[in-house]
Amino acid sequence: TITYYKSASRTTVAATPFTLFDLAGVPGPGVLSPGNTANGIVPTDAIDGYPKIETFSGSGYLTRVMHSGSVVGNHRLYDRLFVAGAYNYNADITLASQPSFASRVPNSFYNGLELWYEQVTAGTGVPSIQINYVDQDGNPGDTGVVSLAIAHTLGRCTRIPLAAGDSGIQRVDRVRGTVATVGTFNIMILRPLWSGRSQVINDLRVDDMLSTGMPQVYDNSALYVLDDSDSTSSGTPYLRFEIADK
Repeated sequence: TITYYKSASRTTVAATPFTLFDLAGVPGPGVLSPGNTANGIVPTDAIDGYPKIETFSGSGYLTRVMHSGSVVGNHRLYDRLFVAGAYNYNADITLASQPSFASRVPNSFYNGLELWYEQVTAGTGVPSIQINYVDQDGNPGDTGVVSLAIAHTLGRCTRIPLAAGDSGIQRVDRVRGTVATVGTFNIMILRPLWSGRSQVINDLRVDDMLSTGMPQVYDNSALYVLDDSDSTSSGTPYLRFEIADK
């Protein structure tokens, strides 16, 4: 069983995803910036901030999640497959020699992988972002210029829509930021594993294997949580994950 708990909270915007990766708790805080803008990295559970996962003898499957929170809101669990940054607000970087995360994509099925923006240092002005990428089928893709609608505070995350017709992503090739006047950010590829809602403050809920759907998890997966509360504080979420080895 893997525990995820944050003892510190973050000021948020209601119904908006935020990362608490850099805050105190269990596991301990991680560093938001991966420190690599040229290639990006494939994070694993060996990096500070990610829950440690015991080595499997077979294959791992998420069979149960217990979850509660000190505020009402949603929790989303991902395998963080790729992260690059932290980029300056006006960056224009073409990546090269990007590491592969293919070993963490079940059956090489890239459909459903998500592209995200993560604010590392608070920004001013309304940022716009454009990402060139390789889609689920290995074809070049371009998000076009996407306005993020509002200045992003520390830890705020926004999903970036892919081009029409694309349903997944294999690689990030170019990152361009415009319009904002200050701030740094990461670009991430996330594989969704589970989502749940704390409907009552501090009420522990349990999702069994029928609710989780038993998505495959790897013994080096970088388990990453986004929280979007109904209020302006993240509160202190508590989650426990059960991974079956079979």
